[in-house]
Amino acid sequence: MRIEKAIQNFVKRVEEKKLLVEGIAVADEKQVIIEHRFTRDIARNIYSHTKSYTATAVGMAVDEGKLSLNDRLVDYFPELVPENASPWLSQIQLKHLLTMSSGFGQAYLMGNGNDRRNVEDYLGYMMGREMVTEPGAKFVYSNGDTYLAGRMMEKAVGEPMDYYLHKRLFAPLKIYWAWEHDEQGHTFGASGLYLTLTDMLKLGQLHLADGVWNGERILSHSWIAQSGTKQIETGINGSIDGDFGYGYQMWMCPMPGTYRADGAYGQLSIILPDCGLLVAIQCPETDGPDFEKVKPVLYHELLPEIMEA
Repeated sequence: MRIEKAIQNFVKRVEEKKLLVEGIAVADEKQVIIEHRFTRDIARNIYSHTKSYTATAVGMAVDEGKLSLNDRLVDYFPELVPENASPWLSQIQLKHLLTMSSGFGQAYLMGNGNDRRNVEDYLGYMMGREMVTEPGAKFVYSNGDTYLAGRMMEKAVGEPMDYYLHKRLFAPLKIYWAWEHDEQGHTFGASGLYLTLTDMLKLGQLHLADGVWNGERILSHSWIAQSGTKQIETGINGSIDGDFGYGYQMWMCPMPGTYRADGAYGQLSIILPDCGLLVAIQCPETDGPDFEKVKPVLYHELLPEIMEA
């Protein structure tokens, strides 16, 4: 089987180059076809891959009519709008938060940032940030945007995001999870979801299945199509996989029609709709340059072999 041969070749290259990889798996919409472990299989922080799960919660709330992509941030939290706020603040819509184009213009609430460590009230903090550009004008990757989208979603449905997702996604897909929260007990939608490799990739399987799981529609066709389609240019020049556009908390990949959920250090689910397959990988929490060494083998060797299988 060519998929098995492709994985064998990948494993060989990882071992030859001494690349830091924990596990690799290929799946279709129903099952994991093949998985190879380099380390013990345990749930790990999937970092910003979490954002794609948050976007799924948003999509479900949109499907239920409880949210709209045009909903404004200030209408959900009017009590937190600062005096003399920029007029641009009132223009931030949910769709801008999902496409990292809020207009705040900086990377907020990131894992290595002082604001993530020292700020207790993330929502109040974000509402008080200065605006740099008009919402929708420019992509600037920020945990703050995703966090705000998650808080809008929680306000709209009236319950914590992790609890909401457990009933609608995690339980039906048999995903075993743990998730970090902020100081107020709100789900931190930008990161901190802990999953094994084969649980992590189940969201990708749901995308391959057009939102249907075991005959039950979990997520609408419309949301699947929108989230996996380029909504904004990223402008990240010189990156092997960062300059192909961004959907709703999903990155577009170099190969046409493909996209991915992507977490720091190499926690990826790469969705290949035309092939009916996905490739998922997890890597250890080491410096970013380590995963940059894995990317050429992944994108230039493994994925072309998988797509030809």
